[in-house]
Amino acid sequence: MASLSVVIPAYNEEDGIAAIVERVLAVRPSLRACGVQELEVIVVDDGSQDRTCEIVACNPEVRLIKHDVNRGYGAALKTGFRHARGDLLAFLDADGTYPPECFPQLCQPILEEGADLVIGSRMTGTESEMPLVRRVGNTIFATLVSVLGNHRISDSASGMRVLRQEVLAELYPLPDGLNFTPVMSTRALHERIKMVEAPITYSERVGRSKLSVVRDGLRFANSIVWTAMSYNPVRVLGMIGVFAVFLAVAVGMGLVALRLQGVTTLGHWGVFSVYTALVMGVLGISLFSLGAMFNYLVSLFHKRPVRQGLFGKPIFTPSLDHHFGWMGLLTALGGVLLGGVSFLLGLRGWDVTRLWLYLLGSALLVLVGMQLMISWLVMRVLEDLSEREIRTRWDLEGA
Repeated sequence: MASLSVVIPAYNEEDGIAAIVERVLAVRPSLRACGVQELEVIVVDDGSQDRTCEIVACNPEVRLIKHDVNRGYGAALKTGFRHARGDLLAFLDADGTYPPECFPQLCQPILEEGADLVIGSRMTGTESEMPLVRRVGNTIFATLVSVLGNHRISDSASGMRVLRQEVLAELYPLPDGLNFTPVMSTRALHERIKMVEAPITYSERVGRSKLSVVRDGLRFANSIVWTAMSYNPVRVLGMIGVFAVFLAVAVGMGLVALRLQGVTTLGHWGVFSVYTALVMGVLGISLFSLGAMFNYLVSLFHKRPVRQGLFGKPIFTPSLDHHFGWMGLLTALGGVLLGGVSFLLGLRGWDVTRLWLYLLGSALLVLVGMQLMISWLVMRVLEDLSEREIRTRWDLEGA
């Protein structure tokens, strides 16, 4: 039968800690009914300067672990996990916002469906007292995690979860701060951990919130992006690159349309548009190819197959980066051809006002083509390195 360890991080929570501990202990009968026979409650005091420790120490059914100084929300949780004895680990805040009565329904997907991590979603619950600003912020974070992880999640920052103890090794390292939960969600998606969400209610907290909407919001977003970058860089850089190329193509088509209409001179905004198209075109291709190269480096580090494509799978078979060689060659040759024709037309008397746009287009195509060919060469070397171990084993063992 399963056992559950509930970790409660606490920092200056004297107003609500006693009530939340009693509510967690009161869930024992419901946990037994769903197959969890043992419950362990651990409170990690994160350097509180009030009576939090004193209040918790009065309850003999609770294990109290102290930090001498405040080390952060995530650090407190990791300390609790290190001391936990349960097969399943759970955590929730000490401020009374999360309902411990929902722990049985969060344990069920693990016990009955083979899930590894269950998140209590505040965004799908029927009752929620979450302030509007935080609800908007959580929606943004969840959308960001979903886009970068290619899997829909409604509440990436929920502070009430249950997980198998053995999956911690796959989720670590995790940060010490309040960004602990969104980074855990991002890692879980990329580590292919079976994660499900269960709706929970959400209440107004007891006491003053320690969350800064702006500071912690920026930290959350930064952590999510950087964590995703360590697994599938092309998804992050590739989306930015595709947008930049799309912008360059749109501007280029507009300029060509103007040229066909007989416009040979441009004003301030026209010149700036040309500048934007050139920069965005080179930047977009560079970012996309850089992301693809990074994926091979990530593959070497994690010793797993390379992830390619913006959607976590190859855009073509083989993946798009295998086509960079001939794509780059054709693009560069097209640029050289366009430049050569423009040069010959200039010798035949065409004024530079009729040729400047084509010469700029030629330069852009040559630069993009060279970038693609260089990227193709580097990625073929990285691909060979990533597959060397598999090929060596095949040669030695024949399988």
